[in-house]
Amino acid sequence: MNDITILAVETSCDETAVSVVRNGREVLSSSVNSQIESHKRFGGVVPEIASRHHVENMTRVIDDALKNAHVTMDDIDAVAVTEGPGLIGALLVGINAAKALAMSHNKPLIPVHHIAGHIYANHIVEPLKFPLLALIVSGGHTELVVMQNHLDFEVIGETRDDAVGEAYDKVARTINLPYPGGPEVDRLATEGNDTLNFPRPILEGYDFSFSGLKSAVINTLHNKRQKGETVNPADVAASFQASVIDVLCKKTLAALESYHINELIVCGGVAANSGLRGRLKKETAARGIQLHIPPLALCTDNAAMIGAAAYFLFQQQHFADYSLNGRSTIELNINADDLDK
Repeated sequence: MNDITILAVETSCDETAVSVVRNGREVLSSSVNSQIESHKRFGGVVPEIASRHHVENMTRVIDDALKNAHVTMDDIDAVAVTEGPGLIGALLVGINAAKALAMSHNKPLIPVHHIAGHIYANHIVEPLKFPLLALIVSGGHTELVVMQNHLDFEVIGETRDDAVGEAYDKVARTINLPYPGGPEVDRLATEGNDTLNFPRPILEGYDFSFSGLKSAVINTLHNKRQKGETVNPADVAASFQASVIDVLCKKTLAALESYHINELIVCGGVAANSGLRGRLKKETAARGIQLHIPPLALCTDNAAMIGAAAYFLFQQQHFADYSLNGRSTIELNINADDLDK
């Protein structure tokens, strides 16, 4: 097969990202414009502000990606874009930019699921080996997905309320840590001890729930402060992180054993968490399980991962027309046999 070069666009949240990816693995360029400084003063992402920044940055980031890849649109075989899930206003900026590029240059348009992108970030580093289990942990998602082949997704567990990254950000605010809270909690946890014994929310099956844990942290701090007791923020961070990691690891290891899978990939922004990485390395090594975690730049939102997933969709001729719209929620439970339906 001839080389397939895809220009990919990702704007599901607060990163304006464009990448040029060849054959699903060779990243020719990856341009990301982060909005962290704009949202930091609000303690979280403000959807309207995110959308406005995407509009302001989109053309420049596209130009940067093409320039850094040393290609023009004539060299591009298809345009891929995140269809969802995500912030609807943010998604629409990327989708309309991708549609404009595809239409003006007569290129196929490939819609990509954001979570599929996170999974395929691992493929950039090393080809995926099947069957595998993917643990997706990010600000908006906590899921366990079994894959028997490319584009064959079976979601066996997901969060029923707060995603793990969302819980990190909310706990960070309770102990006065800056946004984004996840890295700050992870850093502070190394200075404290698990002394507060927060609950380990274990639901039946492989679903997750972190809302109760978040409330337990808030209530514990409130009660201690009312009594005039001092609380060591490092111990709060360490105790919260210990609970999260216990739950994630227990569910993941149980799924690996139940499904007789020896390949585990971890992806999403929280995959950058040092505590989670360290624990999973230890647990998987003891069980002879192959663990794959992408480098930090591929854990957070980026367009290279969208280009990697889009390569396999291109092979299936899974294209969209110009009526493509953004979807704030979208199921991942599809398989390759469904793509031509």
